[in-house]
Amino acid sequence: MEARDRLIVAIDVDEVAKAEALIARLTGCARSVKIGKQLFVAGGPEFVKRLVAGKFAVFLDLKFHDIPATVAGATREAVKLGVAFIDLHASGGRAMMQAAREAAEEEAARQSAPRPRLLGVTVLTSLAGEALSETGVSDGVEKQVTRLAGLARESGLDGVVCSPREITDIRRECGEDFLVVTPGIRSGDEPADDQRRTLSARKAMEAGADYLVVGRPITSAADPASAFEKLAAEIEAAAGLKA
Repeated sequence: MEARDRLIVAIDVDEVAKAEALIARLTGCARSVKIGKQLFVAGGPEFVKRLVAGKFAVFLDLKFHDIPATVAGATREAVKLGVAFIDLHASGGRAMMQAAREAAEEEAARQSAPRPRLLGVTVLTSLAGEALSETGVSDGVEKQVTRLAGLARESGLDGVVCSPREITDIRRECGEDFLVVTPGIRSGDEPADDQRRTLSARKAMEAGADYLVVGRPITSAADPASAFEKLAAEIEAAAGLKA
């Protein structure tokens, strides 16, 4: 896999027209995009289908979290869109994650299509220790992330979404064949915004990330394509990959 395939651009805008303009500026360099709740509500499934038809690998970032039957149904519909990644909250529990895995396998077989990779969301990168303790989890971010990652693996998921600061712990707990997808990527001179647990792209790759999800450092840049290429070069340098 080439370095640029490991870089997923988060298209976190509020209008389809803005998304299309941004994606046009990234054409020829970006191959994978993340579509979250705001843009999905604005553009709907049809916009996702257009991206898939345009040969983009789409990470559908809707963070499913509900009773098992509801999550299974949502997963089936996501598979029909042809996306590459689907995420769901690992805190939803074993039965919910297993239901999603079964639904994804069944629907992919029905469509004669590859099954999207399922990712368990561990602890949001906006949460630090104090904020997490307010939810009733008192033994720390790192322990909770590792606990949920282990549960996700046992439940049949392909990997997890976590901050770059927990990558080493997850690799120790879950092994090298378990996908680690990492948001919260920032350069050294860049504000963290609402992200709390961040690292640079190079350090995240050196820690063992498989994919990096990057939004504002690319999408808010004066030249998004140039910003993308700079990060791809960091990934190449860290992982010894072809850019």
